Amino acid sequence: MRGDTLILFARAPRLGAVKRRLARGIGALAALRFYRTQLAALCRRLGRDRRWRTVLAVTPDHARARWPAPLPRLPQGRGDLGARMRRALFRHRRAVLVGSDIPGLGAEDIAAAFRALGRAEAVFGPAEDGGYWLVGLGPRRPARPFAGVRWSTEHALADTLANFRHRRVVLLRRLRDVDTAADLAALRPSGARPGRPPPAIRPTRTARDP
Repeated sequence: MRGDTLILFARAPRLGAVKRRLARGIGALAALRFYRTQLAALCRRLGRDRRWRTVLAVTPDHARARWPAPLPRLPQGRGDLGARMRRALFRHRRAVLVGSDIPGLGAEDIAAAFRALGRAEAVFGPAEDGGYWLVGLGPRRPARPFAGVRWSTEHALADTLANFRHRRVVLLRRLRDVDTAADLAALRPSGARPGRPPPAIRPTRTARDP
């Protein structure tokens, strides 16, 4: 995996600017605390792993903020989520990108994603809500991998996979990201607390022409 890059997408941790849907259920201060805790845990868990280089892709581009780790930072730039993700991923020959709101995410998920890119053009981590918590692209990627995606809907993963027809794609295990108070509450019965990944981590299936 030498030379592989892990990109952590992150927003400057400011009151009222992060996890707004979650804040509607638990309050802006509690949402900020959750975000800071989760981002710091993710940076510790993934940023110290020597199997890949880790960078933070941040927004706003020049925000002054107390970032939780001394990782290299790059601006996400302008555009919708797809444009910003494409820009970040296309800087590298082989890269994996994740958000900062997946408490179950662990280093072995990232290792599994890079292994998948050894035999596929792309890898995705499906989310419970129809989106995805991870995307990784190898050198043979489509020019417009995120064209026509209905972001923040249950169609996000399906729309993205439509851009990868006739290409080899690997899907990892399904995880829940935390966008709402209901998402946060749903984690508690399973024991998957923020910053603590569950033990079973492995790819689930490989698909062609999704």
